[in-house]
Order: sequence, then structure tokens, then C-alpha cells
Amino acid sequence: MSRAFRLAQAPPAAHEGGAHRPAHRVRADRETVEEDLLKLVLTIVELLRQLIERQALRRVDAGDLTDAQEEELGATLLALHDSLADLCAEHGFALEDLNLDLGPLGPLLPRD
Repeated sequence: MSRAFRLAQAPPAAHEGGAHRPAHRVRADRETVEEDLLKLVLTIVELLRQLIERQALRRVDAGDLTDAQEEELGATLLALHDSLADLCAEHGFALEDLNLDLGPLGPLLPRD
């Protein structure tokens, strides 16, 4: 544990001629915290679904799967997509609403 503290960097020094400004803080609104948490969870599920879909396509292209496995995988991914879309609609979101803006990095989810 002491090694971890030694490796941790010191906080940045105050700017010359100015006071140290506090870091940006997360502002959670009590009215929307459940909705925001649900949206975050759905975003993570959508990200994982897309990653699994890409991996499945790589396996199909590589010929690693039998025809039956390809069929089952396709049906499963389609059912997952439909379930996620239904959950979004039930809570007033569209799948496009789940894409987080990461600023200079761009959107979290690739656009289809």
C-alpha cells in the first residue's frame, strides 16, 4: 500500500498569481438520478452488445463457427438488440440517446 502512495502524483500546484480552483464536481440531481443511472446501465449494455457482435462477426469471417452456431448467435444477438430497444422505449429513450459524448475523443458508440 505504501508503494501505491509513493507512485501517486502530487496534486497540481496553484497557478501563478491565482488561487487553486477546485476540480469539476459531479452534480447529481435527486429528481433524475434514477433515470441517469438507468441510461448509464443501458449504455454499458449497448456497448457490450456491440463488442460481442463485432467479435461474433470476426469468428464468422474466420470460419470458427458451424452453420448452427452462426444461426444461434445471430438469433441471440438480434433478441438482445430487440430487448434493449424495448427497454429504451419503455423508459422514454431511443438507442441513439445512449451514445455518450466523450468530448475530444468523440462519441462512445460508433455510428452504424
